[in-house]
Amino acid sequence: MKKDLPPDPVQPQDHDRTDIGGKVLKRRSKTAGKPPGTLIHIGEKRLEKPVITMIAYSDEQTVVRTLSDLRECLPFRESHKVVWINIDGLHDVTLIARAGEVFGIESLTLEDILHTGQRAKVEDFDRYVYMVLQMLEYSGDDASITREQLSIILTDGVVITFQEMPGDMFDAVRQRIANSGTKVRRNSADFLAYALIDAVVDHCLSILEEVENTIDRLEEGLLEHYDRHTFESIYALKRELIILRKSVWPLREAVGSLMRDDFRLIGDPVEPYFRDVYDHIILVIDTVEVFRDIVTGMQETYLAAVNNRMNEVMKFLTMIATIFMPLSFIAGLYGMNFHYMPELEWHWGYFYVLALMGSIVLWMVKFYRSRKWF
Repeated sequence: MKKDLPPDPVQPQDHDRTDIGGKVLKRRSKTAGKPPGTLIHIGEKRLEKPVITMIAYSDEQTVVRTLSDLRECLPFRESHKVVWINIDGLHDVTLIARAGEVFGIESLTLEDILHTGQRAKVEDFDRYVYMVLQMLEYSGDDASITREQLSIILTDGVVITFQEMPGDMFDAVRQRIANSGTKVRRNSADFLAYALIDAVVDHCLSILEEVENTIDRLEEGLLEHYDRHTFESIYALKRELIILRKSVWPLREAVGSLMRDDFRLIGDPVEPYFRDVYDHIILVIDTVEVFRDIVTGMQETYLAAVNNRMNEVMKFLTMIATIFMPLSFIAGLYGMNFHYMPELEWHWGYFYVLALMGSIVLWMVKFYRSRKWF
């Protein structure tokens, strides 16, 4: 168990206006020189006012409410088996600090919640388990992937999720909570934490299906024409796959620790479900690697096709230049200003020279064709 640290004073928030999916590493200069546990929001302000929603459920009933203060959920901890609190909006540092006071969350954990762009990880504080991962969304129009940090706090009978903005992939989980008799309703808070992680990983599989469709379209376009737009699309897709790999790869280690290590708040009945999530993560990682190889091959194919096209053009121009070399020699020879030249007095000399030039062109073209140079 990690030793509790006294919370540091809440610092004034400073919003980072960089795009969530557009930066590999978010700016950290604002934390330079600050003591550990200083609460400063690093990320983009995604909505004006944070929204706190609560879903409390037991085997008999489900209660859904929007809260104005986090302490409003405390009575439901006694009357319901599981309480799920979701906070949309991380820019309100005071609210995040309030969550730390109400639920006993250490300042170092609150700091990680506010510093968006965290690597997926799991930390056990005995009183609670802190999990952080990246939720991904894919836009097929511009083949871009946006990332949003999801922080999960699992404590006795309570699951707290921190999101950067409204909208997620948990509607199916909420529907399962609303329906009586489901596994989520029958199990404890650790099963809810599993269901949330499983929803994030399953959404990654859906994203990969869309990425595969994009790859198929790019391959068709690559076979039809080689233009700059196609190359830029391939390059952009490869960059997004790298970001996707960066978001998913650490999740394997995090979920692996959940099923291997001994966590007080995660019961043995839930561990097989985490093993299933682990298998899905391996599938996602393997698929991402395959897609990266395919996109890299498409880049190499494009570059090879461009080089081949350039070689064809250079070969054609070289043949034209080679054909005109003897013609230029003959024209230059008869262009010399000597008074006494044998052919200058010929009556048919001009037509003779034209016929000679034409014969040379035909012979050279026939020679190139016999060598299959074109």
